Amino acid sequence: MKCIINRRAEFSASHRYWLPELSEDENRQQFGLCAQAPGHGHNYVLYVAMEGELDDYGMVLNLSDVKQVIKREVTSQLNFAYLNDVWDEFQQTLPTTEHIARVIWHRLAPHLPIINIQLFEHPELWADYTGNDMEAYLTISTHFSAAHRLALPHLTLEQNSEIYGKCARIHGHGHNYHLEVTIKGEIDPRTGMIADLVAFQKAVDEHVVEPFDHTFLNHDIPYFAKVVPTAENIAVHIRDLLEDPIRAIGAKLHKVKLIESPNNSAEVYGLPVQQSGLSQVEEPALAKV
Repeated sequence: MKCIINRRAEFSASHRYWLPELSEDENRQQFGLCAQAPGHGHNYVLYVAMEGELDDYGMVLNLSDVKQVIKREVTSQLNFAYLNDVWDEFQQTLPTTEHIARVIWHRLAPHLPIINIQLFEHPELWADYTGNDMEAYLTISTHFSAAHRLALPHLTLEQNSEIYGKCARIHGHGHNYHLEVTIKGEIDPRTGMIADLVAFQKAVDEHVVEPFDHTFLNHDIPYFAKVVPTAENIAVHIRDLLEDPIRAIGAKLHKVKLIESPNNSAEVYGLPVQQSGLSQVEEPALAKV
């Protein structure tokens, strides 16, 4: 019987986004504050996912052994290090979150049956790498506050209440929505980036956060005048809003996850390339209640 196990580790390190072939102004234009000397630091959190058969002792691997491998091959070398200098892999390609995750994979793969490396630069930015050459995933998280009412206009209050419960009440209710947007793409062999992080954040802010924040979705967002703003439908609409802006920055929208409350979230995946830009739903939302 196969099972996936995960091991968490931490390290603190600094890095700088700087390319010597660019002028100071060009570096600052491309990398912003991340180009400032002598660099900046993060408390990185690493999750190593491994898959294997359960043994007679009920284990995939001895976690004490796993801990020592991760420490020997990764964290003891990176902790309190300046990443640009510590490993050869960061000489040619800048140590972005996504590239660090890729390099950690290749450092650990000879020793552990890994299936995913997830690296958090901070709680609102993380990367995943699954061993697929230069392809990686980058996720940013953000939030907005909004009110909504769940009701179909052709039904009575009593009928809507049977379907949506308290969520059908006339004056609606509000949530502090937590949004996670994941893109995928090829890591640039020089910059180490899937896409410009500032442009990625700007796309999410301009197309979702600013228009949605502190609104009554049913009344203030035209799409929800006719579509019930369930968590699933909101996630689908956010997906549709972001498909083209994400493609414009050179990446592919992989997933949108909307957390309505600690007990309720919905996930939808990006459309196939030939279908992106369409308003209709081409695949079901995956709701978690």
